[in-house]
Amino acid sequence: MKPSVARNVHYVSYGTPGGEYQPECRAAIITEVPEPEPLAARQLIGLAVLNPEGMFFKRDVRADEGTPGQPTPHQCGGRSYPGGTWHWPARVED
Repeated sequence: MKPSVARNVHYVSYGTPGGEYQPECRAAIITEVPEPEPLAARQLIGLAVLNPEGMFFKRDVRADEGTPGQPTPHQCGGRSYPGGTWHWPARVED
């Protein structure tokens, strides 16, 4: 899939150093897709990230395809993702 403005994605939060908050997937909306092509090829995008405590804006967020792994708070669709990255939401079957 190709990122475009206003599409919904997941942003993985970093969590806090003391462990009060763990990394986890948050809802995000794409706010910018850089051009020229070399930047777009690396999938760096701008996001509006929605958190329970509020909203923040982040630029130059890179995509990550995730890796299969043990269940963690920042696991989505059976894959784990590093903090500070975005990915497409897993498909949900009825």
